[in-house]
Amino acid sequence: MQTSYRDLTCGDARPEHVGRDVSLAGWVHRRRDLGQLIFLDLRDRYGITQVVIDATESPEAHTVASTVRSEYTLRVSGNLAARLAGTENPKLATGQVELRAREVEILSPARTTPFPINEPEADVDEALRLKYRYLDLRREGLQGRILIRSRLVQAIRESHHEAGFVEIETPLLIKSTPEGARDFIVPSRLQPGNVYALPQSPQQLKQLLMVSGFDRYFQIARCMRDEDLRGDRQPEFTQLDLEMSFVSEPDVMAWVERMAIDVSRAVVPDRPLLQDPFPVLTYRGAIDRFGTDKPDLRYGLELRDLAEVAAGAGFGVFDATLADGGRIFGFAAPGMAGATRRELDELTEFVKRFGAKGLVWLGIDEEGTVRSPIAKFLAEGRADALAVAAGAERGDLVLIVAGEDIHAQEVLGRLRVEIASRLSLADPSVLAYVWVHQFPMYGWDDEHGRWDATHNPFSGVMPEDEELLVTASGDPFRPSREDPAGRARALQYDLALNGWELGGGSVRIHRRDLLSRSFALMGHSDAAQREKFGGILEAFEYGAPPHGGIALGVDRWAALLTDQTNIREVMAFPKTASGSDLMLDAPSPVEPAQLDELGLMLKPGTFPSD
Repeated sequence: MQTSYRDLTCGDARPEHVGRDVSLAGWVHRRRDLGQLIFLDLRDRYGITQVVIDATESPEAHTVASTVRSEYTLRVSGNLAARLAGTENPKLATGQVELRAREVEILSPARTTPFPINEPEADVDEALRLKYRYLDLRREGLQGRILIRSRLVQAIRESHHEAGFVEIETPLLIKSTPEGARDFIVPSRLQPGNVYALPQSPQQLKQLLMVSGFDRYFQIARCMRDEDLRGDRQPEFTQLDLEMSFVSEPDVMAWVERMAIDVSRAVVPDRPLLQDPFPVLTYRGAIDRFGTDKPDLRYGLELRDLAEVAAGAGFGVFDATLADGGRIFGFAAPGMAGATRRELDELTEFVKRFGAKGLVWLGIDEEGTVRSPIAKFLAEGRADALAVAAGAERGDLVLIVAGEDIHAQEVLGRLRVEIASRLSLADPSVLAYVWVHQFPMYGWDDEHGRWDATHNPFSGVMPEDEELLVTASGDPFRPSREDPAGRARALQYDLALNGWELGGGSVRIHRRDLLSRSFALMGHSDAAQREKFGGILEAFEYGAPPHGGIALGVDRWAALLTDQTNIREVMAFPKTASGSDLMLDAPSPVEPAQLDELGLMLKPGTFPSD
């Protein structure tokens, strides 16, 4: 883009521009002083152009350039020339030309940076990177990921606009309904004693837009949750939020899948999709086959149900587990039959960290002989039968966990991921999307004696399970663990990518009576329903269409498309693990006068360390 400071960007210059007088502006990426000749690599986000300052051609420019250091901001004017044969740089798009400078203007000098900008692979302490994020953002890797994120958001918007979705911004100051994660609250100065909440999601608002008749809505929504943080969590985050009217579960999934495919191909065209269309698993199928509801399908290592073979095998742990209604699962790790005792002990400690009582293993050598510390307890032929049932071949190692249903599979699912990592089984270039649906609608909350929505309190129930939304006592406000509601399945669907949950959605309850019944199972009295959800309950009395939607994490999607495990690596200005902004020094104390205006008094506390 041409401006008053530049005619070309630092990534524009090509052989066809040779002979032109131009001005460039940017940062000094590298400087090489050879006496009479000074070479500068001038950088902006578009690329790098080599600048040559010759003392015999431009003595004034040479004098200025001799004072320049890395990261100075310059405007350089001169003539574009072809590089001498043999001096071209094929690593640069501008590598066949150079700017012969006549004038060098220092727009802004620079102190020595706390870490090198021109060494993208340099190992820099993360706290230092966050404190000087504006410098970190100059570095090739992070800046490139932010640009990919920008292309992702652009592709999302284009896809939805082309499909007739309406982009609508919803408020950031809303009502606090403390369910799930904690709200960030904002005291109201004009209404002392009352507060707003920052939205954890625009859930009720987007459903009300469907009641309003907009039919198809989306936005790139900013959301906030006051929760404990980890690698894939931030107190403020961005999600693609969408809702559609007059749709069923397959309708929403079909649109999201089409959009995700188009967006992926537009943003990272060199990364192949594992499957198109995406595979669809039930929640139960995903748990039993992969030990997780967000399976990574780039590798096999599928879990096998070994209960039938293990029953009556003579091993006490197996017998006791099955007698208590537990499950026994295993999988075959290829080529690991020769694992050392130390490696096997490490794997055993690994599963114990997640609540397993132990790990059973069987190694099948190249002659087909099965070795295992439990072999002496097993009836004749049972060790071989377990290996066969686990899908093992010669040279493989069978890993088995016995325990409570769901928990046994989940522990083994974690071990599956660990083994895949050790064996480098996942192709990092592949994008493996997968749908998981038919989740349990509720989970029992022992502490509060009620049912909680496993995902979203507005999720609809599968039509054949609607009759289960009752209590065993017959009183809708007296739920118990024995309620038929515990068997109900939700019209809920999650989209996973390469072993990470990308997002989730559902077809919503659009009938007031059914929504109120579901809220009652979750412990909300009539009064509580009116207080927390009165707006949407009343709206449903004026004709609500069947509707459904989804929310996909933009931060997480960008991280996965750029092969990052931490979403901080695709956010311009993220917080630390304790929610601190090291660059702007936030959160910070507030002036007493501001608190007085709001009628607040803060309790003294200890600020957590990072």
